[in-house]
Amino acid sequence: MTKYVLNSGGIRNQPKLKKDFHQEMVKDLGQDVKILMVLFPVAREYWEQKYPLSCASIQSDLKGYNLKLEMAFPDRFESQVKAADVIYMAGGDDALCRYWFSSYDLPDLFKNKVVATNSATSEMLAVNYWTCDWRKCDDGFGILPIKFLPHYKSEFGTDDPRGPINWEQAKRELEEYGDKRLPLYALKEGEYEVFEV
Repeated sequence: MTKYVLNSGGIRNQPKLKKDFHQEMVKDLGQDVKILMVLFPVAREYWEQKYPLSCASIQSDLKGYNLKLEMAFPDRFESQVKAADVIYMAGGDDALCRYWFSSYDLPDLFKNKVVATNSATSEMLAVNYWTCDWRKCDDGFGILPIKFLPHYKSEFGTDDPRGPINWEQAKRELEEYGDKRLPLYALKEGEYEVFEV
């Protein structure tokens, strides 16, 4: 069974929910946990800056665990996933998600793993999503039979020249997009949902 823990993103703004999210991803795995840190949705030039910060955040929330953290690289990604217990996928740009992850058979690769996602990588798992970056509905990889709206009702995009996001309009657009029977998850920052498949 694969466990997906989908976070809305913006977890740095919600310390209590961030800790809950990190604890959920290691729940029932024992004290020794191998975590693969996947930064593919982040521009490559920022990986070395983001990696230690992400590791420190996880380590501070999971004191008492013997964590082995490793940065993922595309040329070794499949073997790194096989060796890990948890695949921790950073948020970032939707286009980078599609670029990097479309070449993998993700449901097969993630089989029997814990996959913890944030924002854009949570969108990727859904059938449909509304992207905050591009402010439109789009199609994910359909790994989970859901629709997903990250950062719901947050301050995300308030500094954008297009103005703040109209969250209710975004939600309505996603409700009408694609298969209207799919459940829609509009999660506020730091909130997460668990799916076991």
